[in-house]
Amino acid sequence: MGPTASRKTEFAVSLCKRFPCDVISVDSALVYRGMDIGTAKPDADTLARVPHRLINIRNPEESYSAGEFVRDARAHIKEIVARGRIPLLVGGTMMYFRALTEGIADLPEADADIRRTIDATAEATGWPSVHKELQAVDPVAAARINPNDSQRIQRALEVYRVSGKALTDWQAEDCAPTDAADYLKIGLQVEPRKELHERIALRLDQMVANGFLEELRELRMRPGLTEQSPSMRSVGYRQFWQYLEERCTLHEAKEKALFATRQLAKRQFTWLRSEKSIFTINPLEAGAIDAISAHLAPRLGE
Repeated sequence: MGPTASRKTEFAVSLCKRFPCDVISVDSALVYRGMDIGTAKPDADTLARVPHRLINIRNPEESYSAGEFVRDARAHIKEIVARGRIPLLVGGTMMYFRALTEGIADLPEADADIRRTIDATAEATGWPSVHKELQAVDPVAAARINPNDSQRIQRALEVYRVSGKALTDWQAEDCAPTDAADYLKIGLQVEPRKELHERIALRLDQMVANGFLEELRELRMRPGLTEQSPSMRSVGYRQFWQYLEERCTLHEAKEKALFATRQLAKRQFTWLRSEKSIFTINPLEAGAIDAISAHLAPRLGE
């Protein structure tokens, strides 16, 4: 696990050469078909050599939840282990990792009408205003959610409106994981942070040069896909959607996407720091993959 642009895919491919591993993607954006460039999805050659499960399993106008991920990941883990191989979970969606390893509350299902109402309010008054509404009904959740994190604000407020019970109260209920798996956790911590920011900026430029805008134009033609769809709230997509709607310049869209990606990385670092029993390493240091292999070998019986 690690922040965006921290060489996770590269290291996963290397580990699959050294150990009998099968990769399971832990990424809330890679589940969507047609979202390839903007998500830095592994290319066709990489996926042919090292197949990744839980990639390209949803259309972009559909939703995919942490609960669905846990269900799907456990099924793949069981199948991989049954074949005598090792499941290698790779990604940066920390909520998915936490839900899988520590359990997840059985939250109410999404309600499209309520989501549209929340979105309409946000469109009129801004997400910080909606965040204040969340603060009134669930101050604990509001304290940990950024006032501009539209997806998490929407879900927390939706849960309250659907059930009359705060998201925090749902999450406080017993939700221990139902599997008995042992997880070896490896965290990729890029230091100094400036180097990660430079990698993020370079990757964004490469995405635009490789046709990201054309990819997004095609996606916008899909019936049922809107700016408020969960897939389009992925970092980069929502900022460049505004550019294609002529609500900002290309330069402004790039700056917004860059800022949002850095904020995402910051949240990912915060999650990593809170993880227990995790082996962390700087993936930019020489010999990092060898150090990871040396850490894993005795624990995997090699």
